[in-house]
Amino acid sequence: MKTYELIVSGRVQGVSYRKFVLEMAQTLGYFGYVKNLPNKNVQVVVNAEFEEDLEFFISKLHEGSFFSDVHSVTCLVITSSHFDGFSIRE
Repeated sequence: MKTYELIVSGRVQGVSYRKFVLEMAQTLGYFGYVKNLPNKNVQVVVNAEFEEDLEFFISKLHEGSFFSDVHSVTCLVITSSHFDGFSIRE
């Protein structure tokens, strides 16, 4: 299993985007977290076993919440981390 850092840019703060990501990740059984960054982007850190599953997750990140407007999602493999669930971090 690999750990990925996804940086989402666009209008993604103040539009229930983190709640959207939380609910989607929990539905898909992902572990990790989502948090707002000072530069108005959103960071999503997630464990995924198969890259095909990650591609589906990224496509949903692009769709976003009702009021969001996602411009881009960048993806990096980072040092593996263990999470007990998926949460919103401040």
